[in-house]
Amino acid sequence: MSQPPPRVRIRPSRGWPTISLSELWEFRDLLIVLGGRDIKLRYKQTALGVAWVIFQPLLAAGIFSVVFGAIANLPSDGTPYFVFSYAGLLAWNTFSSTLTKASGSMLGNSHLISKVYFPRIILPLSTAFSTFIDFGIAVILMAVLMAIHQIGPHAGLILLPIWLLLLMVMAFGLGTFAGALAVSYRDVQHILPVLIPFLMYASPVAYAVSVVPERFRALYWLNPLTGLLEGFRWSLLGRGALQFRYVAYSATVSVGLCIAGVAFFQAMERRFADVI
Repeated sequence: MSQPPPRVRIRPSRGWPTISLSELWEFRDLLIVLGGRDIKLRYKQTALGVAWVIFQPLLAAGIFSVVFGAIANLPSDGTPYFVFSYAGLLAWNTFSSTLTKASGSMLGNSHLISKVYFPRIILPLSTAFSTFIDFGIAVILMAVLMAIHQIGPHAGLILLPIWLLLLMVMAFGLGTFAGALAVSYRDVQHILPVLIPFLMYASPVAYAVSVVPERFRALYWLNPLTGLLEGFRWSLLGRGALQFRYVAYSATVSVGLCIAGVAFFQAMERRFADVI
């Protein structure tokens, strides 16, 4: 009796690596299950649970307010320093959380990769669920702080989802690149915890771009996070002015890093099960 033809043929890709949207849709249930699992495990067996989403940026914003606001006496574009730094942390935490979780998704799910076939890109994609929930909770506190300090919404708020999306797109691109690299080189998981805080202090999270000396400012804007973080804070607080050429540069780099990261991930995917 002849065997029926296989439903799925697993073959190495040829040419430029691409993501099959139809295959992702076929495995959508797995994506939802992994995303739900990430949310459940994130604060499992913690006394404060989801409250850590609020306490962590509040504590960091308080430290920044004392160090940069009270001691260093840096300007905050006419906004109370606590609110100013919390707005920067709101955007930064979205970026760093996406990058950290996406980069560790491959090693964290090694038992699945070596046993079951599915599009591996689902693993870093599934981490976005918890990031959105964390952001949603933290932005509610941001609204409370703005109300306390009588900072009303303005028309620029409509662009806030764009800054959020671009930050996540950039972080996802870097995360998929780092995650694919970490499968073969475990050094990546030791390097990232050092590079991420360094990148935070090289970006306008705890301070304004205006404090950067004029002679270094053009170089400072080459950091693609600068335009996105400034745009995010402008949309929330209405302070400062958008530098459209740098915003366009940051958006272009974000999309480019995402495409390059996913392409590298897809090119390395065939080796994951053998070396992980």
